[in-house]
Amino acid sequence: MNTEIRARNHSLAAWAMGLVLLAGCQTTSQDGLIGPYGEDLQFLKKYTDVIVLRDPDSAAQVAVVPGYQARVMTSSANGRSGDSFGWLNRKQIAGGEQQQHINVFGGEDRFWLGPEGGQYSIFFRKGDPFQLEHWQTPDPIDWGGWDLAQKNKRWAQFWKRMHLVNYQGTEFELLADRSIYVMNRTMIEQLLGLELDAALQVVAFESDNGITNIGIEPWTKDGGLLSIWILGMFNPTPTTTVVLPYVVGPSSELGETVVNDNYFGKVPADRLKPANGVVYFKGDGQYRSKIGIPPGRAKPFIGSYDEELNLLTLVHYTIPEGATDYVNSLWKIQDDPYGGDVVNSYNDGPPKPGAAPLGPFYELETSSPAAALVPGQTLRHAHRTIHIQGDESALEPIVRATLGVGLDEIKNAF
Repeated sequence: MNTEIRARNHSLAAWAMGLVLLAGCQTTSQDGLIGPYGEDLQFLKKYTDVIVLRDPDSAAQVAVVPGYQARVMTSSANGRSGDSFGWLNRKQIAGGEQQQHINVFGGEDRFWLGPEGGQYSIFFRKGDPFQLEHWQTPDPIDWGGWDLAQKNKRWAQFWKRMHLVNYQGTEFELLADRSIYVMNRTMIEQLLGLELDAALQVVAFESDNGITNIGIEPWTKDGGLLSIWILGMFNPTPTTTVVLPYVVGPSSELGETVVNDNYFGKVPADRLKPANGVVYFKGDGQYRSKIGIPPGRAKPFIGSYDEELNLLTLVHYTIPEGATDYVNSLWKIQDDPYGGDVVNSYNDGPPKPGAAPLGPFYELETSSPAAALVPGQTLRHAHRTIHIQGDESALEPIVRATLGVGLDEIKNAF
């Protein structure tokens, strides 16, 4: 899988620098639709073009919408009759009109760029206070489609040229590309490092994302740097718990912060519980809050467990060895703008009493290091989403191998 994707990404980078990019056409299936995933797929096709990627050896399907920034909207481990794992904002999709601040289409893998806050923010204009009414998602990552470069039954590749200006006034000319690839069972087992019970239903996909500096100036820390930021939006339930493992060790070596919960104010203790080696966080969509793990503490898997569906969701992502500079997205002028987090989880809820939430939904997020790129140079970041559904006895060894705890510990965390 990686050889095929890297070869094609190398080809795309060459096209990018020569500005010779190929477009393609897409097709969608008109098969019968049943079940939550089938209903979501039918709904999406009513309003936009959808590329359905499949694993030919299983019932796994992944729905990608080029018109919504080539995001993965949802997926299923059991075809059209299966559960739909991505959260969709049906009101936004059906309305079809561009909204102020952000267009919340939903989707379980969307491409963003950081930083969100601070003196190098690309979400705030210079001089504006870091408050919600002044926050604006940059148009290239919020509205409009990406171009399809190539695709087959299980793989699709997209690109988008972007111009961005940060809080300091630094301008960026870049080409973003991303490949979505459906993983088969063998690939999933290799990633997890164990054999899956045959009764488990599984769907997994990788987004391999790149940004290339196509301007004439290098990107420097003094002017501000960008990072690739992948966010997955999922359906909240009262019994969904997010699990972020972290490296246990002395603060003198790994840093003082184990979990950062200062994004939107301190998270109450009944919603955030650091334990020995993991952080538990409620994914119920009822309280606006966000947490993160810094690079010295981050591990390659994060996840969540939904008791209602017996659904384990895992995210695996790129952690370059020795990388320490991650953009800081806190909504304030920062003392350490490159002391940001590697992974995050966001739980949606009303931004203030009486206000409506964006969703609600919860998110699992990963970021690349800060991209100090000279003209022509590319940074890549891979983000893999795995949904595994079935009996808890079959899920237990997977949870322990990837998150370092058992299902009973997760279910009894709160």
